[in-house]
Amino acid sequence: MKKYLALPILLLTLAFGTASASAQSLRIGTVDMKKIFDSYYKTKDAESKINEARNAAKKELEDRMDILRKSMDEVKKLDEEIGNPALSKDAKEQKTKTRSDKATELQNMDREIREFQASREKQLQEQSVRMRAGIVDDINKIVADKVKAENFDLVFDRSGPSLNGVPIVLYARDSYDFTDSIVTVLNKNRGKDTSDAAAPAKEPAAPTAAPAKPKKGN
Repeated sequence: MKKYLALPILLLTLAFGTASASAQSLRIGTVDMKKIFDSYYKTKDAESKINEARNAAKKELEDRMDILRKSMDEVKKLDEEIGNPALSKDAKEQKTKTRSDKATELQNMDREIREFQASREKQLQEQSVRMRAGIVDDINKIVADKVKAENFDLVFDRSGPSLNGVPIVLYARDSYDFTDSIVTVLNKNRGKDTSDAAAPAKEPAAPTAAPAKPKKGN
């Protein structure tokens, strides 16, 4: 009976030994993608450009709102004048017509402001997505070059949680991590980069519609 058990035991021993040797030959690495993303100088440049564009949009929106408020004050003043019992019939009719025209202008201005706000928010979002995608592409390229140069078999991102909300990498030796070397390579061209990604971002085009101007002669 013992001689029949010996063969399976030998096979299992060989199998586990082979698997162990194979695992030991794997070259495994880890990176902290969040740290790399936050440490890359282009990330800070992109955030600065987005903030500049957002502040410009906010200023333009405030200017449009000021015009709207002034027009609302004019309509309110006309309402008071129209309600004056001492006002002649002809003057009252003229002011009523002027008030109607300004009310129409207010509706158009309000619509244009809401369209401007929605359009600019969309533009800023698209600009942010484009910049982020370009930065991620840069990072992935440098990581891929590192993987090829040093023959890594597996590389894990230690910064992201899984769908269960726990870290994907529960533990890894510090020697496996090459985050800092990626950051160093990415930032070596700081101040020297003349690519489109480093150039100042163009301001998003504003909507062509502008607040309606009062008609002449009113």
